[in-house]
Amino acid sequence: MAKDELKSVIKQLPDLPGVYKYYNAEDEIIYIGKAKNLKKRVSSYFTKKHDSRKTALMVSKIQRLEFTIVESEVDALLLENSLIKEFQPRYNINLKDDKTYPFIRLTKERFPKIFPTRQPVKDGSEYFGPYASGRMMHTILDMIRQLYPLRNCNLNLSDANIKAGKFKVCLEYHIGNCKGPCEGLQSEADYMESLEQVRRILKGNIGEAVQHLKHLMQAEAAELRYEQAALYKQKLDMLENYQSKSTVVSQTIHDVDVFSIAADERYAFVNFMKVANGMIIQTQTVELKKQLDESKEELLAYAIVEMRNRYNSTSTEVIVPFDIDIDGLRFTIPKLGDKKKLLELSTKNALFYKKEKLEQYERLNPDVKVERVMNQMMQDLRLTEPPYHIECFDNSNLQGTNAVSACVVFRNGKASKKDYRHFNVNTVEGPNDFATMKEVLHRRYGRMLQEGESLPQLIVLDGGKGQLSSGVEALKEIGIYGKVAIVGIAKRLEEIYYPEDPMPLYIDKKSESLKIIQQMRDEAHRFGITHHRNRRSKNTFKTELTEIKGIGEESSRQLLAHFKSIKKIKSASLAELESVLGKAKAKIVQAYFQQADQA
Repeated sequence: MAKDELKSVIKQLPDLPGVYKYYNAEDEIIYIGKAKNLKKRVSSYFTKKHDSRKTALMVSKIQRLEFTIVESEVDALLLENSLIKEFQPRYNINLKDDKTYPFIRLTKERFPKIFPTRQPVKDGSEYFGPYASGRMMHTILDMIRQLYPLRNCNLNLSDANIKAGKFKVCLEYHIGNCKGPCEGLQSEADYMESLEQVRRILKGNIGEAVQHLKHLMQAEAAELRYEQAALYKQKLDMLENYQSKSTVVSQTIHDVDVFSIAADERYAFVNFMKVANGMIIQTQTVELKKQLDESKEELLAYAIVEMRNRYNSTSTEVIVPFDIDIDGLRFTIPKLGDKKKLLELSTKNALFYKKEKLEQYERLNPDVKVERVMNQMMQDLRLTEPPYHIECFDNSNLQGTNAVSACVVFRNGKASKKDYRHFNVNTVEGPNDFATMKEVLHRRYGRMLQEGESLPQLIVLDGGKGQLSSGVEALKEIGIYGKVAIVGIAKRLEEIYYPEDPMPLYIDKKSESLKIIQQMRDEAHRFGITHHRNRRSKNTFKTELTEIKGIGEESSRQLLAHFKSIKKIKSASLAELESVLGKAKAKIVQAYFQQADQA
């Protein structure tokens, strides 16, 4: 990858957490890093002057980069850790201690216990985590023990032992850290209800714990015990930043491959994630160019075989978004849980890679974007051809006066201001939007037919069913109805109305198609209002001066600005009038008022 191309890729990086990998000329990974903000972190390598010679040398060797988006900074830290262990890049710190992150363990027994561990075992226990910060994990455990006291002893609390009275409550009961299930002081049903609340907190539903901490903090502050309140505030901040579930490390998933796909008419982008021993150890997104209008299923099947061969994957389970038919593999289409989260993370990376690549192609060849957007509009608006030429109309009037209509023109998805037109309505009296729309369309397209101009592929009317019906009548009278698509857009919910269809179409609010139509509608409104104000201003600026033959509005304005009133203009000398209007017009004004006085 050339340096210029590398800089272009850096500019397109997202402002999201993730992990980045640097490759040298031999296509070897030389560095893996994490980032809270990928764009800012990676950019800093190429914009700052590095004091360390080693860092400067590494940057000079970078030929290309890859990145993986994750959900949080914690996930970025965990993924960085697992990738460094897998690839051991030259410029990374050597992780010789093989650090493992802590989990919270919920044992599988009667009256289960909860405690931290770094060594999960397969004994039926539930594990939550991992936690990148042990301090955060202990904050969670402290909150849980305050909210829902659970036992921490190793007694065998079988029903027979409790009924036989083999145990006595300990100090933990007396100081309020346990409710005494060993003596039957707490029922198993009550204990398990508390445990269910604990599970909710560990899965991320921490609202109750947050409210509890806020209450304690406010109570301490009200008693002026600010140091204790500050401790609660510190725990509250950590709890609000807490993430219980990591997408990139999981104790419930071991050796699987994850594939997702994002495709359009010409290209497909497939993301691959390899999970081993519960950790993501490989990620990559590849691009496929369609040749024969292949389906998503065909493209994904091809990519699965190719990527598994490339990375010598022996995983028997493959997570995918839809059914794939390949012998010898077990495919899973997850609906919820950790596998679903992994698939969503893979899909997120595929979609971003697609967006990045298409934007790159469109910068190099703007016609590619035009074609894509026009085809998208054709699909979204149910047209028979791409709308390279669109015209939009909007009416303006004030209490039925000075009715005007604006026509804005978009070509290839962009405003063509030289083609804008405005119409002063001639045949309509009073505020009648429907009749105004009919007259304007009749005049516009009747004239275009007479002059042999090419008609648009789409006409957009600002308004609902009424304006659309009037527009349809005009097109029928001209003889072009059915040859040109026509729709109305209602403001309230941005509904798109079609002729002879009572049900509106709702387009995705984020789609480029709706954005272009909204832009046209807003531009037509702006253009129409501007013209309407100008016309109204001209029609309302009428004084005795404008009745003088040879004296127009501008001369009248100049006189009034200088003399302030008609009375002073009447009494002004010829020399004073000449200083404002010049000799010719000054004589006209003086002669007019002299004749008026004589009359």
